[in-house]
Amino acid sequence: MKPVHEVGFLADRAHAGQVDKTGAPYIEHVRAVAAGLAPFGDELVMAGLLHDIIEDTGWTAGQLRAAGIPLRVVEIVEAVTHQPGTPYTEMIQRIAGDAQATLVKIADNAHNSRPDRAAQLPPEKRERLAAKYRAARAVLWPAANRADIETIVRIVNPSLLTELDEHR
Repeated sequence: MKPVHEVGFLADRAHAGQVDKTGAPYIEHVRAVAAGLAPFGDELVMAGLLHDIIEDTGWTAGQLRAAGIPLRVVEIVEAVTHQPGTPYTEMIQRIAGDAQATLVKIADNAHNSRPDRAAQLPPEKRERLAAKYRAARAVLWPAANRADIETIVRIVNPSLLTELDEHR
């Protein structure tokens, strides 16, 4: 299996020059998602590092496999990749059917929902995205183990702990 640090280098190169909605280097988001998945092992860390690579770069699943990325990691990345023409809610439902992809998406959602990131967005966009991410959590969280969700949220976005307590 390819070492995690090599997958990190691949992600660094693939996302070089990209910025997120707040103007921060995109790789920071990818690394934050991977950090939230660290307690679950190397495969999920790799999936976190690569979770947006197919959607946001020129990389394909075939290229990832050819680069030596483990098959299961590529499957998880494919599972969380938004397919053109697929409504977001349908994608979230699909992801919720795969336990590992669910954890990756929970970490992604948690980072995207961080108050410090949201505060940098225009109010209307902040409100629209907050509603979108809340609706996704309503599907993703019931599909995962509460302790796993709490582990991720404590690392990536502790502000969601209150919502998690209210959720169950």
